[in-house]
Amino acid sequence: MPQVAKGRSSISEEGHHYLIFDLVTGGELFEDIVAREYYSEADASHCIQQILEAVLHCHQMGVVHRDLKPENLLLASKLKGAAVKLADFGLAIEVEGDQQAWFGFAGTPGYLSPEVLRKDPYGKAVDLWACGVILYILLVGYPPFWDEDQHRLYQQIKAGAYDFPSPEWDTVTPEAKDLINKMLTINPSKRITAAEALKHPWISHRATVASCMHRQETVDCLKKFNARRKLKGAILTTMLATRNFSGRCRLWGSSPCLTKRKSSSSVQLMVCRLHRSKEPWRNTFHASAGTVCNGDFESYTKMCDPGMTAFEPEALGNLVEGLDFHRFYFENLWSRNSKPVHTTILNPHIHLMGDESACIAYIRITQYVDAGGIPRTAQSEETRIWHRRDGKWQIVHFHRSGAPSVLPQ
Repeated sequence: MPQVAKGRSSISEEGHHYLIFDLVTGGELFEDIVAREYYSEADASHCIQQILEAVLHCHQMGVVHRDLKPENLLLASKLKGAAVKLADFGLAIEVEGDQQAWFGFAGTPGYLSPEVLRKDPYGKAVDLWACGVILYILLVGYPPFWDEDQHRLYQQIKAGAYDFPSPEWDTVTPEAKDLINKMLTINPSKRITAAEALKHPWISHRATVASCMHRQETVDCLKKFNARRKLKGAILTTMLATRNFSGRCRLWGSSPCLTKRKSSSSVQLMVCRLHRSKEPWRNTFHASAGTVCNGDFESYTKMCDPGMTAFEPEALGNLVEGLDFHRFYFENLWSRNSKPVHTTILNPHIHLMGDESACIAYIRITQYVDAGGIPRTAQSEETRIWHRRDGKWQIVHFHRSGAPSVLPQ
């Protein structure tokens, strides 16, 4: 099966289904590119050719991938020149011929096509739009559509508002830009198909049309692009992990640590017996948990990056940035709290992500007395991502699922 991670078998047991694929060991295509000593427009042409061959095969089989993006472009092995393999068909759909219909909103924001964002009927052409975005990135190391605000990003995509700015695009051949334009055509009926794209001179006559000049600036930009998407991936992973969080610490430490406040609130930490490499995080975790439970906003700000992002029930589904949103809850939750609150932190799990990042996940159980004097219990699953900058560890992202903050009356 050309350029596609081949499924070999499936296993079903106890309500779970497992798919078995060919072993693909080369890692991500984009990570391989930044490790190369030489990378040119001709190399980008060869990469997109393999991606288009995979897409063409899928389309001939009546399959629309719907989630083409760098994370799903893998290499068959670590050998030089290993084939590109298209993976992750979790959002794929089957279509008949050139059928177009509304199959639902699916995909990754920066790679979504205008017709999907408009909620129009769509089909195979959505994959070619994503190929256009990928090709753009392959040539300069950054995407054609970008905005921190998702609404503005979607407006850019629906308007097809991209360009080829100087100086990075000055060294890209007109033929490469022409293929991008044909892929990023707003009207899906006029958008180039996979078969047509493979016949484009920039691909079919690569040796004479595509430039062979080394693109160091592209490699440098691609390194930054990879780092950003990895951070976003880590944040998304922790959001998903905490949604299905199950404490798996099997060994417990010594007696719990109890910290009391004047307002009769307390926090109890059930601490895991940590691996030696994670032992320094014990005090950090104690301090951060105690600071939050004790309502010490001043100390909390010292632990957090000023641009910290957070996703929690109080934000009503929005990703908030900065500490002002949290200040309100610190000031009001504790200033109005005259009744006992007891917080137990269970199953803290620490995952080190290299030398500069770490993820801490745990379960928080809060016992409190409601306005009617009845004892209540609330549970939430929380994750904090820490990053080291200039030798100082700070929280850069916080995620919490479960009940909103308890505010006794």
